[in-house]
Amino acid sequence: MQAIRDAILSGDRAQETYANIEIPETYRGATVHKDEVGMFEGIATRDKDPRKSLHIDEVPVPELAPGEALVAVMASAINYNTVWTSIFEPVSTFGFLERYGRMSEFAKRHDLPYHVVGSDLAGVILRTGPGVTKWKPGTEVVAHCLSVELEDAEGHDDTMMDPQQRIWGFETNFGGLAELAIVKANQLMPKPGHLTWEEAASPGLVNSTAYRQLISKNGAAMKLGDRVLIWGASGGLGSYATQMALAGGATPICVVSSPEKAEICRSMGAELIIDRNAEEYQFWNAEGTEQNPREWQRLGKKIRELTGGYDVDIVFEHPGRETFGASVYVARKGGTIVTCASTSGYMHEYDNRYLWMNLKRIVSSHFANYREAWEANELVNRGLIHPTLSKTYTLDEVGQAALDVHQNAHQGKVGVLTLAPEPGLGITNPEKRAGFERAINRFADQ
Repeated sequence: MQAIRDAILSGDRAQETYANIEIPETYRGATVHKDEVGMFEGIATRDKDPRKSLHIDEVPVPELAPGEALVAVMASAINYNTVWTSIFEPVSTFGFLERYGRMSEFAKRHDLPYHVVGSDLAGVILRTGPGVTKWKPGTEVVAHCLSVELEDAEGHDDTMMDPQQRIWGFETNFGGLAELAIVKANQLMPKPGHLTWEEAASPGLVNSTAYRQLISKNGAAMKLGDRVLIWGASGGLGSYATQMALAGGATPICVVSSPEKAEICRSMGAELIIDRNAEEYQFWNAEGTEQNPREWQRLGKKIRELTGGYDVDIVFEHPGRETFGASVYVARKGGTIVTCASTSGYMHEYDNRYLWMNLKRIVSSHFANYREAWEANELVNRGLIHPTLSKTYTLDEVGQAALDVHQNAHQGKVGVLTLAPEPGLGITNPEKRAGFERAINRFADQ
């Protein structure tokens, strides 16, 4: 593994250098264990500690299948799906691996008593499997997390509709929080040369998800002039949605939970901000059994105060149960509530009168297809969208990194160094970076 690290750090990207490097028999990766699935039984979700369930193990390097690539991972990042995996909610991910393992001989590799997690990476290709022609060893890459088989007709209009669509590192094994990772070659995209390894690794999942959810015709299809309410606007998803709204000529109304997070939104260029803690919104009663429509009305009034009397065209939803009733209420007549994830709970409740009588739409959105992920990555490459990396941990500290995200003690994205020995490495285009330095670092150390 040291030879691989040394070659990458040397700057040599010759194909023959990496094709001739010996692949080790094992590598270090962040895992959860199948025999620990019940370790948090009886403990409230908020009290489940990823530091207890995420392990750093030495695991065997799997055989490379046709159409796959083996990547030396320099850096990765934490997403909420890693939190879910680590606390075994809403279900254990080993069920995903078992079902996938029944598909084929190559899929059987994924059904193991451990799960190497992580759905982001930036690194260098070491090997490609049979049938891969677009990518070569030595190429610097990032990866999106859509894993598809494309053996069914449904996936050939929108790959997210493939019946065998999975999220790599969550519903498959051999994820990116490791020294090596296995991905399908059609997950690979060029690494932006003006970014460090950890910066390049951080946008993948959330940037692509926000792009489909907000911009794509498969999501809200945001247009110039739209007013967009963005929950968690300084967080992993929301920080990219905020940037996209501003870059696309829309007006974001940013909902945050502290003055510090409000300031981050202002630094991105947002002007209309709601601090939900300062406003003390209580959308549910103390028991969490009944919602308070007066609080929805109070939020709607606050939005109209900020916008000069207008309701929002789009609500960018991802908290789920806690906020969904309010989201349906505050969207304008004919407006769109676009939802992905449900970090505060999956069982949403809302008053349907405000939906059907006002001709609003609820649109579901999940990750992104390859075209959308590529377009989202190109926005980063062009400097139209910037990483929102706030803090970087080592691989040995991955449990703490996941706990930060679980407890919402972070802003933007939390990165993890894997093979990279320190932050700040991997920039190959410093001239391009110079024009974006301030924007790239706006989330740093927040």
